[in-house]
Amino acid sequence: MKSRKLSRTRRRAAILGAAATSVVAGVALLPNWSAGAAVVDDPTVDAKTKATFQRLADAVFTDRTDALVTGKQGDREKPLTDGFSGDVKLSSGTARTEDATLSSLGQRKDKLAKAGETYSKASTTVTLNATRVTGRTAKAAVTETTTLTYAQARGNQPKSTGFQAHHELTFKADRQGNWQLTNIRDTDQGGLAVNTLSKPTSVKATTADDTMPSAPRAATTRNPAAKPKTLTGTALDYKAMATYAEKYWNNYNKDYPDFNGHGAGGDCTNFVSQSLKAGGWKHVPGYVYDYTKWFGNNEIQSDSFVGVNEWSWFAQNSKRTTPLANVYQLEVGDVLQMDFDKDGSKDHTMIVTSKSGGVPYVTYHSNNTLRRSVASLVASYPNAYYYAYRT
Repeated sequence: MKSRKLSRTRRRAAILGAAATSVVAGVALLPNWSAGAAVVDDPTVDAKTKATFQRLADAVFTDRTDALVTGKQGDREKPLTDGFSGDVKLSSGTARTEDATLSSLGQRKDKLAKAGETYSKASTTVTLNATRVTGRTAKAAVTETTTLTYAQARGNQPKSTGFQAHHELTFKADRQGNWQLTNIRDTDQGGLAVNTLSKPTSVKATTADDTMPSAPRAATTRNPAAKPKTLTGTALDYKAMATYAEKYWNNYNKDYPDFNGHGAGGDCTNFVSQSLKAGGWKHVPGYVYDYTKWFGNNEIQSDSFVGVNEWSWFAQNSKRTTPLANVYQLEVGDVLQMDFDKDGSKDHTMIVTSKSGGVPYVTYHSNNTLRRSVASLVASYPNAYYYAYRT
């Protein structure tokens, strides 16, 4: 992981230096403000240009993350519109969009602070995974990996939270072969990274009838009546559930399929089911479409093992869970679900892997996230419905 000790000005200066000259089809290109630059009909993306794509993406997502860190946003010397020049830069439209994004993330930072959550520092790195060029358009797939340090963490409170997010960046070349970043698209199924404003992905409503158990919604008010977890007389190992989730939050277990691919529907419930299984939940074999059954391995999975709503129906029908009245009553090994658009169909499943100071911290897939506080979720998505399950 590269150092973040460079100031914003110095980091951008380094980017400018790398982007000042590139080679396209064997022709040395001057910066785009130079007169008389050669016309390039079929621009190519060489290794040097790819490296500049990566550095520009790194700077953009670092700016987004810094907008959430106490004291960081005010350190930006100039808007992104003025921050880049040379052969690879942001288009004016993208720069305006990013400045608006930073402003909105600054507002999110204020909401998080009111909820008692602040970040003291952050580290963001971007990996360029693949580049596809069609004519004058290049599409780059990148992975962003970010760690945010919780400010003034005490006792057993997690010291940091982390996530991975995947994006597709679109670059367009002008007649001189100079590239501009014209669009940024989040490609994860979840859309739940703390530094993104993308609307979270909703699950298509699942057909249900009166025989399906309906989970009651949980309140999101702070400091509810205590609901301690009974640890005696149970064969479940809640610590093992949390350990499994924190081991595989961004390093998927090859013993199970990965449903994070395009069109696969997301991996969040599959991941939580694996964690519950690691802590003692036993298979209930049977027909894959029968929500009263629950099983999963690399070869076959019941709908209740991988589906958000189907898991809820199984969990309640089997009495393996009981509902909690408030999300802040969740303990390690408990499960939290969200319905983003309040249409009655649950969209996302997470498992609690830590709790401190009355605040549960959840770990989940789609986006891959480690120890995000429930306070952060509630502050970021105040209009969602929440469902809390005691396992």
